[in-house]
Amino acid sequence: MENPSLPPYWQDYIHSLKNATNKHPDQIRFIVLDTETTGFNLRKDRILSIGALVLQNKEIKVNEAMEVFIDQETFDASTVKIHGILKNGKAKRITEIDGLKKLLKLLESSVLVAHHAFFDVGMINEALNRNGLPDLKNKTLDTALLYKKVAPKSELTRKRYTLDFLADTFKISKADRHTALGDAYITALAFLRITNRIKPKSFKDLETKKRFIWF
Repeated sequence: MENPSLPPYWQDYIHSLKNATNKHPDQIRFIVLDTETTGFNLRKDRILSIGALVLQNKEIKVNEAMEVFIDQETFDASTVKIHGILKNGKAKRITEIDGLKKLLKLLESSVLVAHHAFFDVGMINEALNRNGLPDLKNKTLDTALLYKKVAPKSELTRKRYTLDFLADTFKISKADRHTALGDAYITALAFLRITNRIKPKSFKDLETKKRFIWF
């Protein structure tokens, strides 16, 4: 049972998830997201940016896209060459809790999709916990795991299915690679390619034995 002392926006988020998957997959509201961070340590590192796209009825709803930059004291200059986010850059930043509120609102009534979701969900959960909130409750799909459902037998022995690998496999442009919204877009297109091959009749057709896969 959820703690009634938690803020109203959390209660709204929780209550919205009740019937999120009780419909045909085309009607499910998927939120495809990615985070850019100061590093890969879930406890010590911080989220610098969150990019998220709404995908429903096999369409990416571009007008509902979310991209936020988070103001953080923690920063590792060595990672700038990956994500391009400068500590004192021009991008407008908001507080971590305000970023989480925007994300929770977007995640209402939705299934979460990410590539190597363990990391993105883990970073978001750490941020939620720092701000006195529980972990995310959305059903979650990992495109690295989903790809194994449709991969040729020759690829099933691969140890890693990177986002670059999926982009190359499905001939998706990597022009905006390593931005949160750009990676969310690549993930969304890969998800569409994979689900077009699976042709799911229900959400169960998209579930995998594992919930997450690490790098």
